[in-house]
Amino acid sequence: MINLAHAKFPAFALAAFALAATTLPGSAQTTLNVGVIGTSSDAPYFIASKKGYFKEEGITVNFVQFDSAAKAIPSLGSGQVEIAGGATSAGLYNAVARGVDIKIVADKARNAKGYGFQSILVRKDLVTSGKVKSVKDLKGLKVALSAAGNSESALIDAALKQNGLTFADIDPTYLGFPQHIAAYANGAIDASLTTEPTVSTILKAGTAVRLISVDEFFPDYQTAVTFFGGKFIKEQPEVAKKAMRALIRGMRFYNDALQGGKLAGPKADEVIAILVESSHIKDPEIHRSIVSNAIDPDGGLHLESLRVSWQFFVDTKQTDGKVTVDDVVDMSFAKEAVKTLGPYKKAAP
Repeated sequence: MINLAHAKFPAFALAAFALAATTLPGSAQTTLNVGVIGTSSDAPYFIASKKGYFKEEGITVNFVQFDSAAKAIPSLGSGQVEIAGGATSAGLYNAVARGVDIKIVADKARNAKGYGFQSILVRKDLVTSGKVKSVKDLKGLKVALSAAGNSESALIDAALKQNGLTFADIDPTYLGFPQHIAAYANGAIDASLTTEPTVSTILKAGTAVRLISVDEFFPDYQTAVTFFGGKFIKEQPEVAKKAMRALIRGMRFYNDALQGGKLAGPKADEVIAILVESSHIKDPEIHRSIVSNAIDPDGGLHLESLRVSWQFFVDTKQTDGKVTVDDVVDMSFAKEAVKTLGPYKKAAP
């Protein structure tokens, strides 16, 4: 039986889960702990569970919720959590430099062309007054980002550099995405890099307008990735291969639900039902209306964007650069899974 544990767990509970991550007596099932954020980009993980892909590989999963990938890093390194997903960060490279063994093994969410689920928004009055017409007009303005030191800061820096500015030219303020709604309403911020479904909520409220979507200025930007803990890879390599096969099947099923930038493809109804059950968003109409994130059906990574993020962390002295992107990426599991599963063919509309 699959245990969906959508709650925040204290250290002692995670330790108990880690002890459970072994082959169960009298069965061929192995229990793994999978760290999730609870957003729609966790869809492939939830699909792999709900559709029985993990079970077919002899795996039972416990979903353990974290606020961010950065908070999952210690648990991945210790083996309390075997798999997790989220944004890359300076903290990832610093942890690996300290000897914490973690690998980026597959895609999780990207802004493919037409699937720009992240956007730079600007307070509406700044646009109607003519003060802000493009990204170059963000100079000196207060720009909201979800957290310091993650790939979103690198992404806004990339947009600024394309317009003759840098991250140093804005006044960053760090607010969780849901907080962007109130911040625009009370005029506390001038602009933001925001993700769905918060983007749609803000646009509907009329307090901000979309300046540009991420897919317009950095197509395929790798917003989130899938991590395997190094201990998991070393101690259970065959289980890791099985888990990746299940995840790739989940990614492919998710892709079959995509059409025209939204969950509108042939598998959409089933994917939306799974997300309503397993994610934070319980309204199916929100899942239908928002711009969806894309994911590579073979789990492939957009390495260029990972390197752009890494360079930003180095340039801003958040990491020393001794641990590189190549040091933390291991695509062998995804490649082997694809070899076993065969080529992906998108379901016909």
